[in-house]
Parts: sequence; structure tokens; C-alpha cells
Amino acid sequence: MAATLDELYEQGMDAFSRSDYTLAENLFHRILGVNPRFADILNKMGLIYSQTNRPDLAAKSFEQALAINPGYTEASLNLAITYHALNQYDKAREVFERAARISREGSSDIDPFIKGKLANEHLKIGNIYANLGKFPDAIDEYEKALRLAPNFADIITQLGIALRETGQYDEALKQFNRAKEANANFIPARLHLGITYYSRGFYGLAEEEWQAALKIDPKNLAVKTYLNFVKPPQS
Repeated sequence: MAATLDELYEQGMDAFSRSDYTLAENLFHRILGVNPRFADILNKMGLIYSQTNRPDLAAKSFEQALAINPGYTEASLNLAITYHALNQYDKAREVFERAARISREGSSDIDPFIKGKLANEHLKIGNIYANLGKFPDAIDEYEKALRLAPNFADIITQLGIALRETGQYDEALKQFNRAKEANANFIPARLHLGITYYSRGFYGLAEEEWQAALKIDPKNLAVKTYLNFVKPPQS
């Protein structure tokens, strides 16, 4: 007796979850042979092609998924990543920006996982701008990321660094303290808070932050090095 579409779907998803991509691909092809407008399956096929080093086929599958459902955020993100891997940077940026715009304009009940992925993509773009010394552009990307994920300590910290690099020390201090509140054990926030205090001449506050970081990670070489700046050399 031939399997139903529901049975094929369940078997294919089970194989996919076990990373048995050969079986999953076979089952998904059978489903698409009956219903070629199954956006979720096309997205999964794209992921299989990506995992098996077939990026051109991956891009085609994600494009097909989006032709069926233009608001399919996960497929958009996957397509952007695939375009980037294919060195098609302009197309990657265009797809990503469209996905971000749809998310901003759509329902506020966006899947938190998707929000996190979008936020991390903005973080990556912000880091590229920061590495190029384009800190105002980096700040803009970090702020976009934080509108999606306001409590990500790493993004808040990067925003603080970019603000400090543009001379906005008070705002930078606010962001580093905000990052510390979001995650008290996130050492980079304490490190950069201390650096900013030190650069402004608040050596006691800098030492306080670095000592707190050292308690979290007693082997952290950077923390130990910074503490030497505020401690007199041992005789």
C-alpha cells in the first residue's frame, strides 16, 4: 500500500532531524512530485543541498519556496546565506533587507528564533562596518539588531564599543551597563566598561569592573593584563 503524503512528510522530517539527508531528499522529492508548491519542503530541500555542498541547487530551492510564500522569513534568511556563500553579495543583502522589512512590518508575534537569526545578521553586518571603521553605519546595524533582540548582551556590547569609538563615552557607558544587566557573567561587557572608565580617568571604577570579571574567569589573561594598569608593580 502506497504511503500517504502525511506519512511521507513524517518520514522525511524524521530522516531530516537525524541528518539522514539521502533518505530525506528521496522522500521530499516524492512529496514534491505530488505537490510542487510545498514551501516548507522546498526550504528543507534547500537546507539538504546546502549541507551536501550543492549551493546552486540550494539557492534554487529557497527561491522556489519564496515564490510560493514571499513572507517565509526562514527561507529568506537561508537564501541570503546561500547567496553570500556563492559570492553574490548584493543579492544576499537585498534578500536579507527584504526579510528584515517584512518582519518589522508584520505581526509582532514573530518567532523568537527568527528574531534571533535576524538580529545576528544585523550584528554581522555591523561588525563588518566596524572593522572598516564606519562606526555610524555599525551603530545603525546594532540598533536594528537590538530592536529585534533587546537583551542580547553581545550586541549591546558591540553597540557600546562603536559609540565609544565615535567619542560618545556617556552613551557607551550606558550600553555596557545595560549589557551587564542583561548578562552579569558576560565578561566582554565588564572588560569594555572598565576600559571606558579607565579612558575617562575613573581608575577605581575600572578596577572594580575588572576585579568582578576576574572572579567570573580567574584565568582570563586580558583581565589580568588590564588590572596591571591600575595596580602598582609588585616589589
